[in-house]
Amino acid sequence: MTIDTNAGGPQHPEPSLRRDEAAAGDARSAPTGTGSRFTRLLGLALIIGGAAVAWLAFVATPPDVVQGESVRLLYVHVPSVSVAYMACMLTTVASAVWLRRRTEWWDLVASSSAEVGAVFTAVTLLSGMVWGQATWGTPWEWDARLTSTLFLFLLLLGYLGLRGATEDRTARGRRSAIVGLLLVPNVIVVNQSVNWWRSLHQDATLFRTDGDFRIEGLQLFTWVFATVVAIGFFVWLLVHRFRVGWLADRAEDRAIDEALAVRRAEGGTGGAP
Repeated sequence: MTIDTNAGGPQHPEPSLRRDEAAAGDARSAPTGTGSRFTRLLGLALIIGGAAVAWLAFVATPPDVVQGESVRLLYVHVPSVSVAYMACMLTTVASAVWLRRRTEWWDLVASSSAEVGAVFTAVTLLSGMVWGQATWGTPWEWDARLTSTLFLFLLLLGYLGLRGATEDRTARGRRSAIVGLLLVPNVIVVNQSVNWWRSLHQDATLFRTDGDFRIEGLQLFTWVFATVVAIGFFVWLLVHRFRVGWLADRAEDRAIDEALAVRRAEGGTGGAP
């Protein structure tokens, strides 16, 4: 007696068909461009917020009683370094998660955050040099804070250079993730350098253990508001860079598939295998 296993009951798709349907669902939910409704709304809000920061920083707020007009540079410098720290921390966390899960999403988060973090670290160094020229009379001193920040910037560039020099995605993700783990220890060194070594750089203004904040009123509001706008700008850049990376990987996948298809076609028409 032969039993028809297909008779009765619901029909289930083959596993390969289910995988194809899941892939199609992923493709529908994957980024199809570098922008979205969220990024457009955020970008509009950042344009307004950036204009407000510029007016507050360079027009509305009074000069500092000690630093004079040069204090206005700190409304750019301090938010930039805050976001640079945040980007490095995100890269380290994403690198650690990638080493555990080996998923493309975390690799792209880590690399995108590192790239944006390098931009903000560069802004930190440049604005700090301008402030140093106005305050110290020289744009650069081999001060502990400046030197450690420069080293952090070079580490970020090394991370990005390593990714660019490695074609295989798995090897690229593994090597860059190992470097990414070094970013947070370097951030700690940069942040604590004014406490661990003698430094020309001023110590903390807001996050002080003695609670003696050295800024208040409209200056404090401008500082905090500028930091919020800088964080928003970081998110906007991060989303766009992630989408660019995702689309670049999909384009690479298609190019590989097309090349394999051509080789198979050539093998099929070329006689004996």
